[in-house]
This record gives sequence, C-alpha cells and structure tokens, in this order.
Amino acid sequence: MIPQIHKQGSSTLGLLNYLYGKGTHEVHVDPHLVASFDHMAPDPGRDPNATKQDLQQLLDQPLHLLDAEQRPEKHVWHCSVRAAPDDPVLTDGQWADIARRIVAATGIDPGDGAGCRWAAVRHADDHVHIIATLVREDGRRPDHHRSGKRAQAEARLIETDYDLHRVNPGDGTAAKRPTSAERHKAQRAGRERTAREELREAVRGASAGAASTDEFFDRLAADGLLIRKRIAPSGDLLGYKVALPGDRNKDDEPVFYAGSTLAPDLSLPRIRERWFLQATAASEGGSETAQPGLPRVTRPAFARRRAAAATWQALLIIDHGDDGTAAAQIAAAGEVLDALAKTSAAHTRAELRQAALVFERASRSHVRAVRGHDHALRQAAHDLVHSGPALGRGEDGATTAMVIDMAVFLAITAANWHAKRHHSQQAAAAQQAAEHLRTAYQAAAAHPIAALRRRGQRLAPRMRQRQADLLHQALPELAERIQAEPGWHALAATLADARQAGHDPAALLAEATRRRELDSADSLSDVLVWRLRRSAHLPAAPETPQATPTRDGRHTPTPTPATPPAAKTAIHSSRQP
Repeated sequence: MIPQIHKQGSSTLGLLNYLYGKGTHEVHVDPHLVASFDHMAPDPGRDPNATKQDLQQLLDQPLHLLDAEQRPEKHVWHCSVRAAPDDPVLTDGQWADIARRIVAATGIDPGDGAGCRWAAVRHADDHVHIIATLVREDGRRPDHHRSGKRAQAEARLIETDYDLHRVNPGDGTAAKRPTSAERHKAQRAGRERTAREELREAVRGASAGAASTDEFFDRLAADGLLIRKRIAPSGDLLGYKVALPGDRNKDDEPVFYAGSTLAPDLSLPRIRERWFLQATAASEGGSETAQPGLPRVTRPAFARRRAAAATWQALLIIDHGDDGTAAAQIAAAGEVLDALAKTSAAHTRAELRQAALVFERASRSHVRAVRGHDHALRQAAHDLVHSGPALGRGEDGATTAMVIDMAVFLAITAANWHAKRHHSQQAAAAQQAAEHLRTAYQAAAAHPIAALRRRGQRLAPRMRQRQADLLHQALPELAERIQAEPGWHALAATLADARQAGHDPAALLAEATRRRELDSADSLSDVLVWRLRRSAHLPAAPETPQATPTRDGRHTPTPTPATPPAAKTAIHSSRQP
C-alpha cells in the first residue's frame, strides 16, 4: 500500500476534472466516489444529476469562512493511495475505510468533528485519490505537518489489517521517484524508463571511481548528456545540471535535472567529498600503481583482481569496523558495481546493470559514511573504468567471475548489516542485488570453471586422491559436501596448481574458510577456487596444458607455469591478510 502526497494546488475543479476524466491514456474506468467527509457528497460519476461543480462548491465552502486575503492560495490537498501489483482487488467499501484512515492519520480529518472537507475518488481497480480543502470547518488550518510520513505509517498498519503486500518502511534517504507526468512522457516517447531514471544511472556511472571534476564531466559528455554548470561570479563551480538530448519540454528546450534532485549523494558537494578524501587517502597511503608480472593477464583482468582483493578487505571492514566506516564501504561498493556493469562483456552486462541499479538504494542511509577508508574500493572502481571493456573469455572472463563471486558476498554482508540496523529498504535492495549477481556469476563462470573441471578430471588418480586427502585434513566438516559438488574437480586442479606454485594448499584452504562464512554460497568449491586463485596469485583461466614428448617418446602434459616472483609483488594494498 503506497500513499503519495502530491503538490498542493489552487484549483479544486481542475483536479476533479482530472479525477473524473478519462486520464492521460484513457485509463480511468468508471470514476466514482467511494467516501467523503459527510458520507453524502454528490458523485458526478454515477449520479446523473450531480456535477463536478457541485462537488467543488461543497468541498470549498470552508474557504468562505475566511476573508479573501486570509484564504490560502494553495488550498487543494491531494493524496493517491495505490495497492501493490500482487494485492487482491479491494472493494469500494474497503477503499472507503482506507481513505478514512489516511485522512485521519494525516490530520486532514482527525475525527474531532471540525476537520477538512474531503472526497475519495476511485477510477481504477488498484488505487484511489483523496482530494481535500485545507481549511477546517471551524476556519482553522489543519495540522498536516509531515503528512507523507504519517500516511506511510498508517499504510503499514493497513497492510497488516487487510493482509496485503508488506512494503518495507523507508527512512527518507531514497532517491526521488519519477512523477506520473514523467512516466507518461516516457511512455509516449517509447522509453522503458523516465529521463530522471536514465540520468541517475548515467551520473552514478560517471562518478564511479572518478578522481576529479574534469574526469566526471568528461565521462558525462562521453555518454552524450547535455551539461549545464552553475558558476559563481568568482568563477568557482557551484553545481551542475544534466539533460538527455531527446528529452524536451513544450518549448522544445532540454529538460535539465540538478544532481541533487537525481539522488541525495549526486550533488556536486557530495561527489567532491569523495574526490577530496580519495586524494587525501592516496597521498597518505602512497600512490599505488599496477606492477607487471602476472602471466597472461590483460589490463581489464588485472583491474578485476584488484577489485576482488579490495572487496575482500571491505567484507572484513563491514564485519568489524564502526558504522561510519562500514557505510562508506557499502557506498563505495555501489561504485564498483557501476564500474563492472559499464565494462563487462555482453553476456553478464544486463544482470550486472540490474545489480548496480538496485544496490543504489542500499548505498544510502542515515548513517553518515566516513570517507577515506573506502579508498581501496574507489580505486578499484577507477581502475575498472580506465582498464577498458573486458572480454568474455580468457583471463578477462575468469577474473570477472572471480570479482562477481566476491561481490555476491559483499551484497549479502551489506544486507545483513542494514537488517541489523532496521534499514528495511536498504537490506531488501542489497539482497535483491545479490540475486542479480548470482545470475551474472553463473554466466561469467560457466566457461572458466568448466575448463578447470576438465583439468581436474585429467589429474592422475594418485594426484586426485592426494587433493581429496588434503581437503579432509584441512576441512573435515565440509569435505564430503565439497566432493559431492560438480566443482570439486576444479578445486582439485586449483589445489594442485597452488602446490606447484610453491604454496601450502592446506594453509590456503584454512585461511579461505576462516575469514568468511560460506553458508550463503551456492557452490563451496567454486568459492574456494576463486579465493585460492586470487590469494595464491594463480592465473584465473590457466591455459590447457599441451602434450610434450618425453625421452622415451611418450607424451606428458606440460605443467602450468608457476607465478613468477615478480608477479607475487604485484599485490594490492587490500590483499587478504
């Protein structure tokens, strides 16, 4: 049940003409009155002798209790109340009860016998509109302060009483929703989303990992957005607005939106705050550059390895840091998802984009983010964008699976963090993002995991048994479950690679399971594969070994080359401890 308080108006008749009309797309069916302040208001919809002017005059009578100069210009109060798509169709009597509860809760008609005059009009199965005059019967103004929050609170009670879909309560930190006019405009233009929504996604993507004003505006321009900057007389930049080239008003002028109206954290001061603290953290911690050495690693692949390492560190900080530091990590995680969606291959891009879109809600709460500690994630987002688009195969594709696998855990961790603090909308958004990430992971991991499984299946029987014994020794409580999974052979191949590269596989396994829970994983073996290949700096998509002749003429597989010493120095500052 979603109530929405609309802007106050000055024409009661104008609003009644809309409510009893056909609607913008002739979607108003059988408009009629379901309730009113006195139960006897005329109904222009079903009473042939009643007119909209009759209803308007009745509602506006209290205005005449005041002198002309005392009458409020914006005296029309308007609230729509909409059921969720999966709710049953309610009767007129049920909608009448809901309307009375809303006007009582908001202070429009609190039940003291002298409230405002109001009427509830239903012109569709799933919602009603309530119109009221903001002068009480005794000539006083109603106490409808914070009527939106009061209506939302009553809606939660209505959902319980009528067994309707439960809407997660908000906290006022959500981005502004598109208006009905914006939605209708998008429909007329044949667009799936409104200009506000498209611009919000574009600006968020442009700000992901950006390090300066110039870089931010360059990205906006590259995406084809129109930009209008607000400059002070001193020449200082104060703010900005953006518009889609094809979104124009009745005068054929572009419709600009300020960053702050797209989302609270997209205002120029809030974005600049990230840049300043990013630069401060970099100067204090030392500038970190990518070092060469990882075998067969392209730039996009290396950026994904760094993002996976930064995500691992963020998990630990959210678990053990204070609220402000954790909130900063969650906000920066949204930038990493934006960057991944922007640079990943086509077969994962749609789900990653959806994950970024829904996680946006999880990135804001009333907990003030302490910036600076999110340097590793913001640097990872920056590197992802600047490394360029990733291929869907080879090391690019495999490291994409690696970072998405870690991002699933980050989204779940964020959901749990919000849930413990009763941030219902944010927790639900993070959980939804995790589901999109799981789907993206399946697409990204299909080929590299299958290749690793084949390598594991080709291991000699004695080698496979050695890996199984190692698994039972290191993880006795999980070993049987892991061996029953399809991904066990991929893990066996990874354990063999780790030993050949000079690592202690048992220590790697213990570390990989000790620092993070695995209960939420769909495949324990897949998770361990990526954690081990990341922490041991193994190629994410090792080449298939080629057969080489031995002295006696037989052919044996050429082992995958171990990571050279130089590669082991190319470690991100957020490496797993």
